[in-house]
Amino acid sequence: MVSWKELGLASQKAMLQKALKEGYAVPGYNFNNMEQLQAILTGCVKSQSPVILQVSKGAREYANGTLLRYMAEGGVKMANELADSLKLKHIPISLHLDHGEDFEICKACIDNGFSSVMIDKSHDPIEKNIEETKKVVEYARKFDVQVEGELGILAGKEDNVQADKTTYTRPEDVEKFAKGTGVDSLAIAIGTSHGAYKFKPGQKAELQLDILSEVRKRLPKLPIVLHGASSVLTQYVDMINKFGGKMENAIGVPEEQLRKAASMGVCKINIDSDGRLVVTAIIRKTFAEKPGEFDPRKYLGPARDELIKMIMDKNKTVLGSTNRA
Repeated sequence: MVSWKELGLASQKAMLQKALKEGYAVPGYNFNNMEQLQAILTGCVKSQSPVILQVSKGAREYANGTLLRYMAEGGVKMANELADSLKLKHIPISLHLDHGEDFEICKACIDNGFSSVMIDKSHDPIEKNIEETKKVVEYARKFDVQVEGELGILAGKEDNVQADKTTYTRPEDVEKFAKGTGVDSLAIAIGTSHGAYKFKPGQKAELQLDILSEVRKRLPKLPIVLHGASSVLTQYVDMINKFGGKMENAIGVPEEQLRKAASMGVCKINIDSDGRLVVTAIIRKTFAEKPGEFDPRKYLGPARDELIKMIMDKNKTVLGSTNRA
């Protein structure tokens, strides 16, 4: 067993409480490979933003749990060295399990150095959700690890998480859930969704900010989280389609809606699909323009560089996390 503190990671609780007090959102960027990890850390160091490195069940299986531990430790060292070379502050970095489906995977991640875990029992009745979430919280408390729970169900598909339709969070349930579980943060469903097809053509792309407002009234001190909050940036969707892809009618969450949510007490915004789109778009473009290329560094490198740009822009214009390190 290893503690997150030994890996050089930061307290996610402190990160989110600071964001709640100052009115911005900490980015939760999902990663699946080395290049994405490098881009996330580089973009956040350069923009001086705190960051939550997120790993789904599928990503953990893809990378291997032991390797992830050392990737996180190496990532922190890389970020600190980069900050020193640029004469910038070291940024706080958290390692978070995204959508842990049961106690066992949450325990495994806690034991392997994660500083935060999410237990997602949102598909269960609320009493069962409270019971299972509380079990994870009680174990995590022994090691000063933070726990995120979820109320409401997001539509869409991301790895092993799938639902056909959104079930909005009921504000009247949140106090009961927070008191019954002791979670450090709460993910709610207000219209975001997993994947790249968050809204249908012709549908008004907007969040149910009235639900968020009511939740904030009931839980003024608990950090709120938004999952499925990629904007599905059109320039990268268009690039994918131009160079042989097929992503018709991919629509994300408008950035101005996310900015508004961040100003209303949403302290953590999860972004996965946008990172995937950037990488895929640049790789497709490289293959189309240089069909003889077979060196992975020659197409993954440009994808990494573009992802750095996207992350720095997100931190500044959407999340408000730039210069909050």
